[in-house]
Amino acid sequence: MILWQTLRFAVGGLAANKVRSALTMLGVLIGVASVILLLAVGNGSSQAVKDSITSLGTNSLTVSAGSAAGGSRSVSSVKKLTVADAKALATDADSSAIKSVAPVVTTSATALYGNVSYTPGSVVGTYPAYFETSNQKVAHGEYFTNDDVLGSRKVAVLGATTAKQLFDTEDPVGKKIVLGGTPFTVVGVLQAKGGSGFTDPDDVVIAPLPTVQNAFTGFGAVSQILVQASSADTTTAAQSEITRVLLGTHAIADPSKADFRITNQASLLTARESTTKTFTVLLGAVAAISLLVGGIGITNIMLVTVTERTREIGIRKALGAPRAVILGQFLTESTLLSVIGAGLGVAAGIIGSHFSIVGIKPVVIPESVLGAFGIAVAIGLFFGSYPANRAASLRPIDALRHE
Repeated sequence: MILWQTLRFAVGGLAANKVRSALTMLGVLIGVASVILLLAVGNGSSQAVKDSITSLGTNSLTVSAGSAAGGSRSVSSVKKLTVADAKALATDADSSAIKSVAPVVTTSATALYGNVSYTPGSVVGTYPAYFETSNQKVAHGEYFTNDDVLGSRKVAVLGATTAKQLFDTEDPVGKKIVLGGTPFTVVGVLQAKGGSGFTDPDDVVIAPLPTVQNAFTGFGAVSQILVQASSADTTTAAQSEITRVLLGTHAIADPSKADFRITNQASLLTARESTTKTFTVLLGAVAAISLLVGGIGITNIMLVTVTERTREIGIRKALGAPRAVILGQFLTESTLLSVIGAGLGVAAGIIGSHFSIVGIKPVVIPESVLGAFGIAVAIGLFFGSYPANRAASLRPIDALRHE
């Protein structure tokens, strides 16, 4: 009965100052919603990176030029990767863990189709093995073949974004485009992978390596070599075999002086996850400041409330109300402010997570919802305790004299 009366008096006290109470709840709402949304953005970013990396295939490795150890060798002394290196990897009799090899060159060029001009994110020259190694699946048409590579044929496979920009709803397969002044016949369109962040993996044109070298890059070094291990379990073995073969082709006796580096999806994923966890913690810390500001707002509002209701407190104490009743009433009011504000903040955060933010689809963390709500309620109790204690400590005679 006493608890019910305390709650009824607390609700009445908040209802007497609707605007003030609403503004206080708004501060808590913003704090809770910020925590939920910002942590969801961090989690969504982490998930997008993870999906992007795993979409390349868990058994794919990328070989790039440059010192693996951070390098004491000068840039001029580092031997570039070549098609010969890729052929050595593909034909090595002792490399049982290597399934396929695809040298890659990357450049840029403007594509024309009729009156439409568009510059895709990248133009890739490679071998057919690239598609399987990078987990690229064709949606319409087909891949180019090894015969297309041997014949340096001017054929191309388009990413979904590039196809949309150039052809809109028209079927690109069999149509001719002009890429950097060179005509290409479109033989296929890849399935959309979906972009994350600032890069779009679907914004690409892929053509036979010799064709791209002849038209754009020249027959020098390649940008990287993509290697597919025979399975996810043999990735480590494949990495060792790549190191052995390339040390031989580059005439390097000491492995610590290797002028190439090998990355696999597992190590890349670990590094990216570490970065995104730090990013998420930073976002959560920033959002927590909003909760703190909301708590300070509760303190200020409750202090004003105590001052305005000093005579009411004096009358109640003069009529025999114990200190615990006065303390409980004002603590209940501050807790109600935080509970209602936190509840509305949870609703706002969950609703907001259904929309993309800076190109990232937020993924709500259930623990963040419970944590933000619980912390908000605890803040209401903590920051409301000082005004409540101040009200309960008033002497009846002083409270009745208050103007």
